[in-house]
Amino acid sequence: MDLPIDIFFRAAANAPDRIAIKDGDFTLSHGELAERVNAVACGLQDIDPTPQSRVGVCGYNSVEYLTAFLGTLAAGKTWVPMNPRNGHEELSRMVEATAPSIIVSDANTMDRFEAGDATIVRGAPLGGPEHACGGDLNVAAMMSDFAGKQPKRHELSPDDVQALKFTGGSSGRPKGVQQTYRVWHTCIDLMIRAFELDENDRNLLAAPMTHGTGTLLVPILGQGGMHVFMPQPTRPAGIIDAFEADRITTAFLPPTVIYMMMAEEDLTKRDFASLKHVIIGGAAMRPSEIKRALPMFNNALETCYGQTEVPQIVTVMRARDWLEDDHKLSSCGKATDRCELRVIDKDGNFLGTGQAGEIVIRSELVMKGYLDMPEATAETIKDGWLYTGDVAEIEEDGFVYIKDRIRDMIVTGGFNVYPSDVEAVLGQHPAIKECVVFGLPDDKWGEAVQAAVETHKDQPADEADIIQYVKSRLDSVKAPKRVHFVDELPRSPVGKVLRREAKAQFQES
Repeated sequence: MDLPIDIFFRAAANAPDRIAIKDGDFTLSHGELAERVNAVACGLQDIDPTPQSRVGVCGYNSVEYLTAFLGTLAAGKTWVPMNPRNGHEELSRMVEATAPSIIVSDANTMDRFEAGDATIVRGAPLGGPEHACGGDLNVAAMMSDFAGKQPKRHELSPDDVQALKFTGGSSGRPKGVQQTYRVWHTCIDLMIRAFELDENDRNLLAAPMTHGTGTLLVPILGQGGMHVFMPQPTRPAGIIDAFEADRITTAFLPPTVIYMMMAEEDLTKRDFASLKHVIIGGAAMRPSEIKRALPMFNNALETCYGQTEVPQIVTVMRARDWLEDDHKLSSCGKATDRCELRVIDKDGNFLGTGQAGEIVIRSELVMKGYLDMPEATAETIKDGWLYTGDVAEIEEDGFVYIKDRIRDMIVTGGFNVYPSDVEAVLGQHPAIKECVVFGLPDDKWGEAVQAAVETHKDQPADEADIIQYVKSRLDSVKAPKRVHFVDELPRSPVGKVLRREAKAQFQES
């Protein structure tokens, strides 16, 4: 059976001299990267020859991290991504749940987790040279000791697990999502075809590779393209400079980062003619901001929809679709050709066009299940359909409009209010920089719509004015009863605004 990594090896064999990696003045060709990946794969197999054993990789975006990730795939092992921006407790729970036999970790992220019985392979410290990793077991030594060698191939099944990724791990027991080889092959194929990736793509690794950016790693390399690294930590001004200086075509960014880039001075004077795919991920971007951002970024803004359980590319929205119709600015696109997407009511009946219901998906993208959690798996996958917990409408032309998570819907005075509808209007208020809407218990309404907002420093804001602004544009039942002003909204390690944490903060107060 082909492994997902094999698409990269074939591209490297066909064009070994094409540049695969650029990090400042340092470059690696596809052929050179393939040699390093094979060496690391041999080193991992030397530590633990068992096929499908788990390898945790903890580190910031770096050439070493990418090599360790690719080496894990080439060794026939299961990748466990560990974002060092997550808390010590959360990462330690991941290690405990997966029991990796090996953890590859940046030298300066060793204090982020308890390693258990895992063998530690050190990487270079952030910003340090490869030879600075120290210790007997390190990535640089692997690349040297096993240079020129090929890893052993194992007989693996499409239903064997390529990656264990975690969702819902900020409290309680995290859910380990088992993504199979079948899932990865499907995702790679759809990413390449949906975004029309080719050998000329230059992908900027600005967001963490442990998350959505990671789904572009193999597809870009498999087409003979290039990944461009940038200094850590990333800053909006640095991303803008990289777009221009490195002639970037592709980048995966959360809305919060795009908003900060839009606030930078003289953005319209920058040369972004090379941009083809600025893929919005992690959360939805407000329609009004998409419309404003499109011309700023060479009309290259795009998005896709998925979950860890059904990764990344269930739907795709190309920039040309947004440009043809303002109404579609609220859509995440159409279902891709290897995904069947429907909406259902609370009794499980399929709904027609224009009716809101829970999204269910049938596809080879669907996970194998949650690790060691059969009951949770059975609740999520029923009769071959994955129940997403997201509410959406599908219009007659096939475009999908996601409302919210089912549990985030607010029932106020007997009416259903989707926070995203209110946030879309709040985001158009000139004083509001970022916002989040949630419901809190209320004796009169059952739940009261409330909002927390960050405001622009140079724009005065008044609670009554903001509430009236929403009332003038939406049904008054959807307008917030309270607006809370904050210096900074709670965010995840990848910059996503956390609705439930904001709700908990104001529920307590």
